[in-house]
Amino acid sequence: MEKAGTDMETDIEKGGSGAGRRGGQRSVTRRRGRRALRLVSTLVLVFAACGVAPHPRTTAVAGAPATAHIVLDGNSLTLEQMFAVLDAPTVSVHLAPQARERMRRNRAQALGALRSGQRVYGWNQALGPLKDRALTPDEQLRFQRNILLSNAAGVGPVFPPQVARLALVIRANQMARARMGVRPQLAERMLDLVNAGVTPEMPQIGSLGIGDLQPMAEAGLVALGEAAPARFKGEVAPASRLLPRAGLAPSFTLEQGEALPVISGSAVVAASFAYAVERAERLADLSEGGVALFMDATRAEKQALDARTHEERRIPGEIDVAARLRALVAGSGWMTDAGRRRLGETHDRVQDAVSVRAAPHILGALRETLGDERRILEREVNSSTSNPLVFPRPGGGDEFVTGGNYDADLMAHEIDRVNGNIADVGVLFEQLSARLMSPAWSYGLPANLAGGRVGLNSGMVQVQTVATALVPEMQVRAYPASVLSRPAKAGQEDHNTMAMASVRDLHDNLDRMDTVLAVQMLMSAQGIDLIRARMNGLPLGSGTTVIRREIRRHIPPLGDDRWMSPDLEEMIRLVKGHALLDTVHGAEPAALRSAA
Repeated sequence: MEKAGTDMETDIEKGGSGAGRRGGQRSVTRRRGRRALRLVSTLVLVFAACGVAPHPRTTAVAGAPATAHIVLDGNSLTLEQMFAVLDAPTVSVHLAPQARERMRRNRAQALGALRSGQRVYGWNQALGPLKDRALTPDEQLRFQRNILLSNAAGVGPVFPPQVARLALVIRANQMARARMGVRPQLAERMLDLVNAGVTPEMPQIGSLGIGDLQPMAEAGLVALGEAAPARFKGEVAPASRLLPRAGLAPSFTLEQGEALPVISGSAVVAASFAYAVERAERLADLSEGGVALFMDATRAEKQALDARTHEERRIPGEIDVAARLRALVAGSGWMTDAGRRRLGETHDRVQDAVSVRAAPHILGALRETLGDERRILEREVNSSTSNPLVFPRPGGGDEFVTGGNYDADLMAHEIDRVNGNIADVGVLFEQLSARLMSPAWSYGLPANLAGGRVGLNSGMVQVQTVATALVPEMQVRAYPASVLSRPAKAGQEDHNTMAMASVRDLHDNLDRMDTVLAVQMLMSAQGIDLIRARMNGLPLGSGTTVIRREIRRHIPPLGDDRWMSPDLEEMIRLVKGHALLDTVHGAEPAALRSAA
């Protein structure tokens, strides 16, 4: 456990002007992986002493397999497997033999229903407002390619490659449920792309959230070997050029009725949402570290973390957050009456501001939401999200049943729910950073966290302003797009979920939250360093110690004013990376392992 020493002045002097330190910081960053492993070991020992077990994903980054191996059966794809598809350098995904056989039988059922004379949307009938136009058998085959061509009209930035990869896996898994009437060869073609490392360039703008029509049409064209753009080994080029280079058959032909199941579903929204949940869980973990840093820096009252209070609130996520915060600040001599007296507090503080006392409640609300989203996502990706679907007819034979299973309404509302939580957490952390600016609000920290003479030096005031600038943007983008439906396609599609707009807003706000959290953690570490000499002999919290130490391995304390953009950019990289996350992990009580 690290004790505060009298080396504060030395630390500040080493801060220098910032010029010429970037190269050294980059060298330090390259050694991040080795330090992360050492930090994990340190945390295990620290939290074991506090009766706390390590977070279940603490060692996942360092020990993650290079290839994620997954077998799809349409029923059991988990969120952890989806995270593996997002994170692993390569993946190996295949259909389960029983799923392949189910799909083969379901294909025969679909063709039998067509032979019986049933008129079927997207099979022998046209689409949208043209649904009443019949197609001849020859037209039906040509129609499949036309569906992809006409729907591939998206624009704007493309989804990250890992999201495109996961979308293909999700869609193949949904096809494996054997209700869409497609051949197993279609799902296997999509998985061939995944396994070969080919990802379609899928535009984010165009989908109204009642089927990922535009982005999945691009994916379909890539699977066919058309000129649609794809990515392979960092190169973006027409799929017709890349597929042979990736060792894949240069072309694939859709058969009757197979285009609509490619695009009529919510696999892209689900994939992007899964990625957002992964990002939000990382931020939730790091946020607990940020609160711990702040509490030590301001010598906060520990009563706000008292287990009795949170047990009475009866919210599991809140109870868990409070327990992890107690573990992070365990052993702190700063958060005591003796520690508070070091900076001149002669009376009981009574209680801290709401941002401190309600931090477990606010972060606990996010945890509760994310727990719900895990269940919703796993149900979504193991369901048949297409239209129409093929079922046995009660009186014998088989039939197509038309419905709206492509609709992403529930996901749209849940995405907006997460976004609201993230914006709320953004407000919390902006306020925590703002409190550090004022000696009155921070209980004695130097004004603006200036490391040199206050007045001559302005400290971190403009660093904090970055968070203040971003939070209103987060609040605007947290407005629920799911309530903004607009009718389309001659009134045939008169309600749209806008799920794609929702998930794009969510990722925008997660980007902003990365920066808001980086501001708060950088400033909290500065607050700790500014008073270390005065706190000589009193230990920091066990978790706070290793979090601060990791930050200082990359960014020295601020002494006299210096160029701050590089420091903040480095802190943002730490928030987005793994080493700092590994220092925060480990504060989960053993009894609550399954709740994180």
